[in-house]
Amino acid sequence: MTTDQPAALAEAFPALRAALEAVADPNKVEGMEAYQKNQFRFLGVTSPNRKRAQKQFVQAGKGCSARELLDAADRCWAQPEREFQYVGADLLRRWANVLTAADIDRVERLIVTKSWWDTVDALAAHVVGPIVLTDRPLLAAVLDRWLAGDDMWLARTSILHQLTYKDATDPERLFGACDARGSSSEFFIRKALGWALRQYARTDPEAVRAYVDAYRERLSGLTIHE
Repeated sequence: MTTDQPAALAEAFPALRAALEAVADPNKVEGMEAYQKNQFRFLGVTSPNRKRAQKQFVQAGKGCSARELLDAADRCWAQPEREFQYVGADLLRRWANVLTAADIDRVERLIVTKSWWDTVDALAAHVVGPIVLTDRPLLAAVLDRWLAGDDMWLARTSILHQLTYKDATDPERLFGACDARGSSSEFFIRKALGWALRQYARTDPEAVRAYVDAYRERLSGLTIHE
């Protein structure tokens, strides 16, 4: 991961750390780390406090190029405390309109680094999703590779990237993902399929109901319940 950042983001980073540390609550660390299965270190910053503390840093991304934004996200991912990965994801979410299909490889590296549902889901719906809309034909092969591959988090991202699409959802891709991974024994895949179906049901409930009724045997109980 690179750290060649534009001046605005580079200069804002020390202030970001200071702002997060200023609102950190050591009494919350144990609970936050336990909630994420003790996989990551935490400062102990609640989500509302983090969003206030990161505001200046995220705003510093205004006018930055995709490379500059991704460099800053890389720096966030390199920090030992989990709150920084949340900031990096929020930075990319805020300026997702700057990113294009050319940036998908760098976003993929973030997905597979320090992977867990908290960062993966944010990147899937709010970073990968907007990128895919910039060039669906070009990125179809990437999504197919992720869905069919061995990395659970990339597969989950492929399933969830349409969460915010509503009428722009490609039902063939959604139902195809269910066909491809419906028999998975992996909790996070089953859960993602159910979430994606439930979300699309808000737009086209008849299509989702018809699919589930027709192919119920392909889906896990968790997926259907979700």
